[in-house]
Amino acid sequence: MANIDKQTIRDAYEEVRNDSNDTNWAVLKYDGSTLSWVLLGLVLKTSRRISPVDDDRVYGFLRVIAGDELSKRTKFALIVWLGKNVSGIKRARMGTDKSSVKEVIRSYAVELMINEKSELNEDFIREAIVKAGGANYGTGTRD
Repeated sequence: MANIDKQTIRDAYEEVRNDSNDTNWAVLKYDGSTLSWVLLGLVLKTSRRISPVDDDRVYGFLRVIAGDELSKRTKFALIVWLGKNVSGIKRARMGTDKSSVKEVIRSYAVELMINEKSELNEDFIREAIVKAGGANYGTGTRD
């Protein structure tokens, strides 16, 4: 099990959830045996992104404005990146670590386990949040 810096995670979680600032995502990565937030930022408004590789285990927390023209809501996603080249032991440890992370990150609309880079984009995540949110009643809905 990793050494999990819960206070750092809690601080980043609260910053992303805070509507009075522009921070809308945070990334949590392993540094050896320690797990802590390494980056906070603005989706699509910064070049400071982490693009995980196939050897990485990464958690992300993202704030998205969802809804239609009749109702806008703030929704959150917990994203778990598990690279294809991560060993079986590290995969198993990540399950235990994820439960510890979820003791701090408690409120989100959707949890996504992603291991394909093509799915690690805002459109894919937004679509998952919309599906989890239920009906859309605006003019953009289909019959």
